[in-house]
Amino acid sequence: METAPLLPELDFEAMSAEDLLRWGYEEFGDKLCLTCSWQKQSSVLVHMVSRLELEIPVIELDTQLFFRETYETRDRLVERYGLKLESPQVITVAEQHKREGPNLWESDPDRCCHIRKVEPLLDALAPYEAWISGIRRDQSPSRAATPKLQWSERYGVWKFHPLADWDEKRVWAYIQVNEIPYNPLHESGYRSIGCIPCTRPTAPDEEERAGRWAGSDKLECGIHVDSPVVENPAAEAARRKGTND
Repeated sequence: METAPLLPELDFEAMSAEDLLRWGYEEFGDKLCLTCSWQKQSSVLVHMVSRLELEIPVIELDTQLFFRETYETRDRLVERYGLKLESPQVITVAEQHKREGPNLWESDPDRCCHIRKVEPLLDALAPYEAWISGIRRDQSPSRAATPKLQWSERYGVWKFHPLADWDEKRVWAYIQVNEIPYNPLHESGYRSIGCIPCTRPTAPDEEERAGRWAGSDKLECGIHVDSPVVENPAAEAARRKGTND
């Protein structure tokens, strides 16, 4: 099990999204990456990184099952911000049908997500020491305790959540004020957008991610489901320092 490297004793929770990104870039440099799913959080983070003039590569986990609008949003963001895009290899849907049977997303959605998202991300993160994600606490109960910075044993990287304390209204306000391209499916009731077979629009009274794997008890695709993590990096750094003294 890979242990968390020491970090400075800083109050990461008090940092703004911009300050956390600046600090992360200063700390990790070209060992820091950003993952994008081309939802509204991706639009915010891509713009923010560009405005701060941080040269951070973008990892796209293309499952080959995205909506047309999602791919079009990606293309607009790549063109506008000149993104350095990295797309880890994923087996084709046809090959998955041969290996696992047809429509795996129906028979075993966890397995499908593991093949098409988790395994490619494990490979994609191998060269990096830190990863920026767009998770927000208000998206669902399963994400309510998300810290702004945590150690991921699964991937062996520090995981940044600059937007953890943002709510959905703040995300949209940032997009509108800065005139950032965003996925038009959000305007059709898709508050959270994943693969075509596993995504539906949400009703006004539902939580943001209720349209993902609707009708099942599945809450996450799996890439953010981790083994135990360090949720207070500063406290852990102090503890380790005391142990090593």
